[in-house]
Amino acid sequence: MRYIFVLLLALPLPGQNTAPIRFEERTLANDLKGGYQIIAVDVNHDGKLDLVALASGMKDLYWFENPTWERRVLAAGLNRMINCAPLDADGDGIPEFLVAHEFANVPKNSAGVVSLLEHGPDVRQPWKVREIDRIPTSHRLRTVRLPKGAHAIVNAPLADAKSEPPDYRGHVPVVMYRPPEWKRENIGDSVEGVMHGIFVFDWDGDGIDELLTASFQGLHLFRPAKPGTKPQLLNRGDPSPWPKSGSSEIVVGKLVQRRFLASVDPWHGNQISVYLRRGKLLRRDVIDNFESEAHTLHVADLDGDGRDEVIAGFRGKGRSVFYYQADSKGKWQRHNVDGGGIAASGCAIADFDGDRRVDVACIGSATTNVKLYRNLGR
Repeated sequence: MRYIFVLLLALPLPGQNTAPIRFEERTLANDLKGGYQIIAVDVNHDGKLDLVALASGMKDLYWFENPTWERRVLAAGLNRMINCAPLDADGDGIPEFLVAHEFANVPKNSAGVVSLLEHGPDVRQPWKVREIDRIPTSHRLRTVRLPKGAHAIVNAPLADAKSEPPDYRGHVPVVMYRPPEWKRENIGDSVEGVMHGIFVFDWDGDGIDELLTASFQGLHLFRPAKPGTKPQLLNRGDPSPWPKSGSSEIVVGKLVQRRFLASVDPWHGNQISVYLRRGKLLRRDVIDNFESEAHTLHVADLDGDGRDEVIAGFRGKGRSVFYYQADSKGKWQRHNVDGGGIAASGCAIADFDGDRRVDVACIGSATTNVKLYRNLGR
Protein backbone atom coordinates (compact mmCIF):
# COMPACT_ATOMS: atom_id res chain seq x y z
CA MET A 1 0.00 0.00 0.00
CA ARG A 2 1.27 3.45 -0.87
CA TYR A 3 0.74 6.39 1.47
CA ILE A 4 0.41 9.97 0.32
CA PHE A 5 1.40 12.63 2.85
CA VAL A 6 0.49 16.20 1.91
CA LEU A 7 2.30 19.07 3.63
CA LEU A 8 0.99 22.57 2.95
CA LEU A 9 1.31 25.90 4.73
CA ALA A 10 -1.92 27.51 5.95
CA LEU A 11 -1.60 31.26 6.33
CA PRO A 12 -3.31 33.30 9.06
CA LEU A 13 -6.68 34.71 8.12
CA PRO A 14 -7.00 38.45 7.47
CA GLY A 15 -7.41 40.26 10.77
CA GLN A 16 -6.06 37.33 12.79
CA ASN A 17 -4.69 38.45 16.17
CA THR A 18 -0.92 37.99 16.05
CA ALA A 19 -0.09 39.81 19.30
CA PRO A 20 2.47 37.86 21.38
CA ILE A 21 1.19 35.27 23.83
CA ARG A 22 1.75 36.13 27.49
CA PHE A 23 3.27 33.67 29.97
CA GLU A 24 3.33 33.67 33.76
CA GLU A 25 6.63 32.20 34.92
CA ARG A 26 7.11 30.03 38.02
CA THR A 27 10.37 28.41 39.13
CA LEU A 28 9.87 24.91 40.56
CA ALA A 29 13.54 24.08 41.22
CA ASN A 30 16.98 25.64 40.77
CA ASP A 31 19.34 22.86 41.89
CA LEU A 32 18.99 20.07 39.30
CA LYS A 33 22.53 19.63 38.00
CA GLY A 34 22.61 18.70 34.33
CA GLY A 35 18.87 19.13 33.78
CA TYR A 36 18.03 17.20 30.62
CA GLN A 37 14.44 15.95 30.15
CA ILE A 38 11.02 16.84 31.52
CA ILE A 39 7.77 15.01 30.73
CA ALA A 40 4.11 15.62 31.55
CA VAL A 41 2.37 12.55 32.98
CA ASP A 42 -0.20 11.76 35.68
CA VAL A 43 2.03 9.93 38.17
CA ASN A 44 -0.48 9.46 41.02
CA HIS A 45 -3.71 8.83 39.07
CA ASP A 46 -5.53 11.96 40.30
CA GLY A 47 -6.43 13.30 36.85
CA LYS A 48 -3.80 16.06 36.91
CA LEU A 49 -0.64 16.12 34.82
CA ASP A 50 2.48 16.09 36.96
CA LEU A 51 6.06 16.74 35.83
CA VAL A 52 8.87 14.17 35.86
CA ALA A 53 12.26 15.91 35.80
CA LEU A 54 15.41 14.03 34.80
CA ALA A 55 18.83 15.57 35.47
CA SER A 56 21.94 13.75 34.22
CA GLY A 57 24.09 15.12 37.04
CA MET A 58 21.78 13.83 39.78
CA LYS A 59 21.31 10.30 41.10
CA ASP A 60 17.62 10.75 41.91
CA LEU A 61 14.78 11.00 39.39
CA TYR A 62 12.25 13.58 40.58
CA TRP A 63 8.60 14.37 40.02
CA PHE A 64 6.63 17.51 40.84
CA GLU A 65 3.07 16.93 42.01
CA ASN A 66 0.36 19.09 40.48
CA PRO A 67 -1.10 21.49 41.73
CA THR A 68 1.26 22.28 44.66
CA TRP A 69 4.32 21.27 42.60
CA GLU A 70 5.92 19.68 45.66
CA ARG A 71 9.07 17.80 44.64
CA ARG A 72 9.30 14.08 45.35
CA VAL A 73 11.79 11.31 44.54
CA LEU A 74 10.48 8.89 41.92
CA ALA A 75 13.56 6.64 41.96
CA ALA A 76 16.96 6.79 43.65
CA GLY A 77 20.51 5.68 42.88
CA LEU A 78 20.50 6.13 39.09
CA ASN A 79 23.78 7.32 37.56
CA ARG A 80 24.08 9.49 34.41
CA MET A 81 20.39 9.36 33.47
CA ILE A 82 19.49 10.51 29.98
CA ASN A 83 15.79 9.70 29.26
CA CYS A 84 12.66 8.09 30.61
CA ALA A 85 9.23 7.16 29.24
CA PRO A 86 5.92 6.14 30.92
CA LEU A 87 3.61 3.25 30.08
CA ASP A 88 0.75 1.91 32.21
CA ALA A 89 1.58 -1.77 31.67
CA ASP A 90 -0.78 -3.28 34.28
CA GLY A 91 -3.82 -1.04 33.74
CA ASP A 92 -4.01 0.35 37.27
CA GLY A 93 -3.99 3.95 36.06
CA ILE A 94 -0.45 4.57 37.31
CA PRO A 95 2.33 4.31 34.70
CA GLU A 96 5.44 2.24 34.95
CA PHE A 97 8.58 3.92 33.60
CA LEU A 98 11.61 2.85 31.63
CA VAL A 99 14.71 4.94 32.29
CA ALA A 100 17.99 4.97 30.35
CA HIS A 101 21.07 5.62 32.48
CA GLU A 102 24.83 5.06 32.61
CA PHE A 103 25.04 7.20 29.46
CA ALA A 104 28.06 8.77 27.74
CA ASN A 105 28.48 10.37 24.31
CA VAL A 106 31.40 8.04 23.55
CA PRO A 107 29.91 4.56 22.96
CA LYS A 108 32.78 2.61 24.52
CA ASN A 109 32.22 4.54 27.77
CA SER A 110 28.42 4.14 27.78
CA ALA A 111 26.88 1.03 29.36
CA GLY A 112 23.43 2.16 28.23
CA VAL A 113 21.45 0.55 31.03
CA VAL A 114 17.66 0.43 30.65
CA SER A 115 15.72 -0.07 33.89
CA LEU A 116 12.06 -0.58 34.76
CA LEU A 117 10.56 1.54 37.56
CA GLU A 118 7.58 0.05 39.43
CA HIS A 119 5.59 1.74 42.18
CA GLY A 120 4.68 0.30 45.57
CA PRO A 121 1.54 0.91 47.67
CA ASP A 122 2.49 4.61 48.08
CA VAL A 123 3.52 6.29 44.81
CA ARG A 124 5.05 9.12 46.82
CA GLN A 125 7.75 6.78 48.10
CA PRO A 126 10.75 5.87 45.86
CA TRP A 127 9.90 3.22 43.29
CA LYS A 128 11.54 -0.17 42.72
CA VAL A 129 14.28 -0.22 40.06
CA ARG A 130 14.94 -3.34 37.95
CA GLU A 131 17.42 -3.54 35.05
CA ILE A 132 15.96 -5.04 31.86
CA ASP A 133 18.58 -4.38 29.16
CA ARG A 134 21.91 -2.83 28.20
CA ILE A 135 22.62 -1.20 24.84
CA PRO A 136 25.56 1.25 24.60
CA THR A 137 24.38 4.89 24.31
CA SER A 138 20.71 4.10 25.04
CA HIS A 139 19.45 7.64 24.60
CA ARG A 140 15.84 8.30 23.58
CA LEU A 141 12.85 6.44 25.08
CA ARG A 142 9.31 6.98 23.77
CA THR A 143 5.97 5.16 24.09
CA VAL A 144 4.31 3.88 20.88
CA ARG A 145 0.94 2.35 20.00
CA LEU A 146 0.99 -0.99 18.19
CA PRO A 147 -1.78 -3.03 16.52
CA LYS A 148 -4.60 -4.56 18.59
CA GLY A 149 -4.29 -2.03 21.39
CA ALA A 150 -0.77 -3.04 22.37
CA HIS A 151 1.89 -0.56 23.47
CA ALA A 152 5.67 -0.60 23.73
CA ILE A 153 8.55 1.73 24.57
CA VAL A 154 11.09 2.46 21.83
CA ASN A 155 14.79 2.81 22.63
CA ALA A 156 16.81 4.78 20.07
CA PRO A 157 20.53 4.80 21.03
CA LEU A 158 22.68 7.76 20.11
CA ALA A 159 25.07 5.75 17.92
CA ASP A 160 26.46 2.34 17.00
CA ALA A 161 28.23 0.59 19.88
CA LYS A 162 31.54 0.41 17.99
CA SER A 163 31.49 3.92 16.52
CA GLU A 164 33.81 6.69 17.61
CA PRO A 165 33.50 10.49 17.57
CA PRO A 166 33.43 12.72 15.68
CA ASP A 167 32.23 10.68 12.68
CA TYR A 168 30.28 7.99 14.58
CA ARG A 169 30.35 5.70 11.56
CA GLY A 170 28.09 2.72 12.12
CA HIS A 171 24.45 1.61 12.16
CA VAL A 172 22.15 2.64 15.04
CA PRO A 173 20.10 -0.27 16.50
CA VAL A 174 16.53 0.97 17.13
CA VAL A 175 14.64 -1.42 19.44
CA MET A 176 11.51 -1.62 21.57
CA TYR A 177 10.29 -3.27 24.77
CA ARG A 178 6.78 -4.64 25.12
CA PRO A 179 5.21 -5.38 28.52
CA PRO A 180 4.89 -7.54 30.49
CA GLU A 181 8.06 -9.37 29.35
CA TRP A 182 10.01 -6.16 28.53
CA LYS A 183 12.27 -8.14 26.19
CA ARG A 184 14.25 -6.39 23.47
CA GLU A 185 12.69 -6.47 19.98
CA ASN A 186 14.60 -5.08 17.00
CA ILE A 187 12.92 -2.46 14.79
CA GLY A 188 15.76 -1.64 12.38
CA ASP A 189 19.40 -0.57 12.10
CA SER A 190 19.83 0.91 8.63
CA VAL A 191 20.36 4.55 9.72
CA GLU A 192 23.97 5.60 10.34
CA GLY A 193 25.75 8.22 12.41
CA VAL A 194 24.35 10.02 15.45
CA MET A 195 20.58 9.58 15.91
CA HIS A 196 19.66 12.33 18.36
CA GLY A 197 15.94 13.08 18.21
CA ILE A 198 12.87 10.90 17.71
CA PHE A 199 9.17 11.72 17.49
CA VAL A 200 6.17 9.39 17.77
CA PHE A 201 3.32 10.17 15.39
CA ASP A 202 0.44 8.33 13.69
CA TRP A 203 1.62 9.14 10.16
CA ASP A 204 -1.12 7.17 8.38
CA GLY A 205 -4.04 7.98 10.69
CA ASP A 206 -4.73 4.29 11.37
CA GLY A 207 -4.30 4.34 15.15
CA ILE A 208 -0.83 2.77 14.94
CA ASP A 209 2.23 4.90 15.63
CA GLU A 210 5.19 5.50 13.38
CA LEU A 211 8.58 6.79 14.55
CA LEU A 212 10.34 9.76 12.99
CA THR A 213 14.08 10.04 13.58
CA ALA A 214 16.66 12.82 13.19
CA SER A 215 20.24 11.77 12.46
CA PHE A 216 23.38 12.61 10.50
CA GLN A 217 21.54 11.15 7.48
CA GLY A 218 18.52 13.41 7.91
CA LEU A 219 14.87 12.64 8.69
CA HIS A 220 13.53 9.09 8.46
CA LEU A 221 10.21 7.34 9.08
CA PHE A 222 10.26 3.95 10.86
CA ARG A 223 7.31 1.60 11.33
CA PRO A 224 7.69 -0.17 14.71
CA ALA A 225 4.64 -2.34 13.93
CA LYS A 226 6.59 -3.73 10.96
CA PRO A 227 10.06 -4.53 12.34
CA GLY A 228 12.78 -4.82 9.72
CA THR A 229 11.00 -2.57 7.21
CA LYS A 230 13.42 -0.17 5.56
CA PRO A 231 12.83 3.36 6.92
CA GLN A 232 11.62 6.03 4.52
CA LEU A 233 13.92 9.00 3.95
CA LEU A 234 11.91 12.23 4.21
CA ASN A 235 14.65 14.85 3.90
CA ARG A 236 18.41 14.96 4.38
CA GLY A 237 18.30 18.03 6.64
CA ASP A 238 21.41 20.21 6.67
CA PRO A 239 23.34 19.44 3.44
CA SER A 240 26.76 20.15 5.03
CA PRO A 241 29.40 17.39 4.86
CA TRP A 242 29.36 14.61 7.48
CA PRO A 243 29.49 14.92 10.53
CA LYS A 244 27.89 18.39 10.26
CA SER A 245 25.04 17.00 8.18
CA GLY A 246 21.44 16.05 8.88
CA SER A 247 19.22 16.90 11.81
CA SER A 248 19.04 16.75 15.59
CA GLU A 249 15.32 17.00 16.48
CA ILE A 250 12.11 16.32 14.56
CA VAL A 251 8.41 17.10 15.19
CA VAL A 252 5.18 17.06 13.18
CA GLY A 253 2.67 19.92 13.47
CA LYS A 254 -0.59 21.03 11.91
CA LEU A 255 -1.88 24.26 10.46
CA VAL A 256 -5.67 23.80 10.61
CA GLN A 257 -6.03 20.44 8.75
CA ARG A 258 -2.61 20.50 7.10
CA ARG A 259 0.68 19.16 8.37
CA PHE A 260 4.26 20.33 8.42
CA LEU A 261 7.57 19.08 9.74
CA ALA A 262 10.02 21.06 11.84
CA SER A 263 13.57 20.19 12.85
CA VAL A 264 16.70 21.35 14.59
CA ASP A 265 19.70 21.12 12.23
CA PRO A 266 22.37 19.71 12.42
CA TRP A 267 23.31 17.68 15.55
CA HIS A 268 23.17 20.09 18.51
CA GLY A 269 22.74 22.76 15.87
CA ASN A 270 21.30 26.25 15.90
CA GLN A 271 19.01 26.14 12.85
CA ILE A 272 15.22 25.78 13.13
CA SER A 273 13.80 24.41 9.87
CA VAL A 274 10.28 23.90 8.53
CA TYR A 275 9.49 21.39 5.77
CA LEU A 276 6.65 21.91 3.29
CA ARG A 277 5.57 19.91 0.26
CA ARG A 278 6.34 21.66 -3.03
CA GLY A 279 5.22 19.37 -5.83
CA LYS A 280 6.90 16.02 -5.25
CA LEU A 281 9.60 17.49 -3.04
CA LEU A 282 9.65 18.20 0.67
CA ARG A 283 11.33 21.59 0.74
CA ARG A 284 13.43 22.66 3.72
CA ASP A 285 13.29 26.31 4.83
CA VAL A 286 15.47 27.57 7.68
CA ILE A 287 13.22 29.90 9.69
CA ASP A 288 15.79 30.82 12.36
CA ASN A 289 19.55 30.71 12.75
CA PHE A 290 19.88 31.73 16.39
CA GLU A 291 23.41 31.86 17.79
CA SER A 292 22.92 29.11 20.35
CA GLU A 293 22.62 25.33 20.57
CA ALA A 294 19.00 24.20 20.21
CA HIS A 295 18.26 21.00 22.10
CA THR A 296 14.50 20.58 22.39
CA LEU A 297 11.69 21.10 19.86
CA HIS A 298 7.91 20.88 20.15
CA VAL A 299 4.71 21.95 18.42
CA ALA A 300 1.47 23.09 20.05
CA ASP A 301 -1.52 25.31 19.37
CA LEU A 302 -0.68 27.89 22.00
CA ASP A 303 -3.44 30.36 21.09
CA GLY A 304 -6.24 27.92 20.21
CA ASP A 305 -6.64 29.00 16.59
CA GLY A 306 -6.14 25.52 15.11
CA ARG A 307 -2.60 26.31 13.97
CA ASP A 308 0.43 24.93 15.75
CA GLU A 309 3.32 27.09 16.84
CA VAL A 310 6.88 25.68 16.94
CA ILE A 311 8.49 25.82 20.41
CA ALA A 312 12.29 25.56 20.64
CA GLY A 313 14.62 25.51 23.62
CA PHE A 314 18.22 26.74 23.35
CA ARG A 315 20.71 25.62 25.98
CA GLY A 316 23.89 27.34 24.72
CA LYS A 317 24.78 31.01 24.58
CA GLY A 318 21.68 33.18 24.86
CA ARG A 319 19.82 30.52 26.87
CA SER A 320 16.21 30.89 25.79
CA VAL A 321 12.86 29.36 24.91
CA PHE A 322 11.12 30.73 21.82
CA TYR A 323 7.93 30.03 19.92
CA TYR A 324 7.53 30.62 16.18
CA GLN A 325 4.32 31.56 14.40
CA ALA A 326 3.60 31.93 10.68
CA ASP A 327 2.52 35.44 9.71
CA SER A 328 0.23 36.55 6.88
CA LYS A 329 3.10 36.35 4.38
CA GLY A 330 4.06 32.81 5.32
CA LYS A 331 7.09 33.95 7.31
CA TRP A 332 7.73 32.49 10.73
CA GLN A 333 8.16 35.10 13.44
CA ARG A 334 10.04 34.43 16.68
CA HIS A 335 8.60 35.34 20.09
CA ASN A 336 9.92 34.86 23.63
CA VAL A 337 8.68 32.35 26.16
CA ASP A 338 11.83 32.89 28.25
CA GLY A 339 14.47 35.35 27.10
CA GLY A 340 17.66 34.18 28.77
CA GLY A 341 16.58 32.63 32.08
CA ILE A 342 16.93 28.95 31.26
CA ALA A 343 19.39 26.82 29.27
CA ALA A 344 16.50 24.72 28.03
CA SER A 345 17.56 21.15 27.38
CA GLY A 346 14.07 19.68 27.47
CA CYS A 347 10.48 20.96 27.53
CA ALA A 348 7.00 19.51 28.06
CA ILE A 349 3.85 21.00 26.54
CA ALA A 350 0.44 20.44 28.19
CA ASP A 351 -2.50 22.12 29.93
CA PHE A 352 -1.33 21.88 33.53
CA ASP A 353 -3.98 24.09 35.18
CA GLY A 354 -7.12 22.98 33.33
CA ASP A 355 -7.88 26.36 31.74
CA ARG A 356 -7.85 24.89 28.21
CA ARG A 357 -4.69 26.77 27.30
CA VAL A 358 -1.52 24.83 26.53
CA ASP A 359 1.30 25.63 28.96
CA VAL A 360 5.06 25.12 28.70
CA ALA A 361 7.46 23.55 31.23
CA CYS A 362 11.23 23.37 30.69
CA ILE A 363 14.32 22.05 32.44
CA GLY A 364 17.69 23.80 32.20
CA SER A 365 21.10 22.18 31.92
CA ALA A 366 23.70 24.85 32.79
CA THR A 367 21.04 26.83 34.69
CA THR A 368 20.00 23.71 36.73
CA ASN A 369 16.40 24.93 36.94
CA VAL A 370 12.84 23.84 36.20
CA LYS A 371 10.35 26.48 35.12
CA LEU A 372 6.63 26.36 34.44
CA TYR A 373 5.24 28.95 32.01
CA ARG A 374 1.49 29.34 32.42
CA ASN A 375 -0.16 30.43 29.18
CA LEU A 376 -2.23 33.58 29.80
CA GLY A 377 -3.31 34.01 26.18
CA ARG A 378 -2.80 37.17 24.16
